[in-house]
Amino acid sequence: MQTTTTILAGLLTGALLLCGCAGDDGKQMTATGQTGASSPTSDSNSGANGTDATDGSTSDGSATGTTTGNPSTSGGATTDDTGTSGADTCSIFGCGTTGTIGGCDIWGQDCPDGEKCTAWADDGGSSWNANKCVPVNPDPKQTGDECVAEGSGVSGLDDCDKGLMCWNTDENNLGYCIEFCMGDMGAPFCSDPNAVCVIVNDGVLPICLPPCDPLLQDCPGSDACLPVGEDFVCVLDASGPDAGADGDPCEFANACDPGLFCANAEFVPGCQAAGCCSSFCNLDEPNMCPLMEQGAECVAFFEMGMAPPGKENLGGCGLPG
Repeated sequence: MQTTTTILAGLLTGALLLCGCAGDDGKQMTATGQTGASSPTSDSNSGANGTDATDGSTSDGSATGTTTGNPSTSGGATTDDTGTSGADTCSIFGCGTTGTIGGCDIWGQDCPDGEKCTAWADDGGSSWNANKCVPVNPDPKQTGDECVAEGSGVSGLDDCDKGLMCWNTDENNLGYCIEFCMGDMGAPFCSDPNAVCVIVNDGVLPICLPPCDPLLQDCPGSDACLPVGEDFVCVLDASGPDAGADGDPCEFANACDPGLFCANAEFVPGCQAAGCCSSFCNLDEPNMCPLMEQGAECVAFFEMGMAPPGKENLGGCGLPG
């Protein structure tokens, strides 16, 4: 059994980059504020620009990254100065009746019948930065179902049902449907009481992500299990194919391989960057930390008495303080 008395150094303060990638491709998103389904209390995670993301609040910022393909502008609809497009908003999933851009409420889902309010990149870029009404597929996919996005993962056009979006798309624009948060910014919730509402991109993208176990790394696909406050949720792995191993430099909280997290430099032996990747570990097992020859030990992730139920044995590999 590993004897530890030192609290784990805080995770690297900075943006959380969510990247749904296949090889070098995919879309990326910078989380600018997060809120859990329950009120998180841990101070071990931060949002973008050093903003605390563990108090159930949201903050300003924007999503960045690359996408597979060019975001669609919904079939030739044109936008006037008021941010409203004409009635020719069409896709492979059908045509909308209004094609409202920027005027829908993703929380209230206030689009006309047959449409849904979703997130998209309105500037041809790779960031979800606006909301718009798009057609709902006549035979829509449900939460957890495989889905397809048209054009790119940030086009806003997919075959998921109202209140859902196609998430973690690959190079073929295939992903799975996840739910938007319900309620409002002040009191968000998910229909699955175990899911965590993560609010990102200035509120444009409030999404429900599945909980997970950081020691089991039991997320779907290549997603990584990382902390959001006292909750652990599945987020997109942004490490890329050639980075993210123990000791590798990292700029974002999820810029490490699944099973690792981005920790402050002083916690990781030999780290010469602002932060470096380090492994989760089990306090109840012998020290198997990859950098143990450089002094790394399994250090308690949470302060004594502050660990959520079931996470009392969670640790992180690093230098004891």
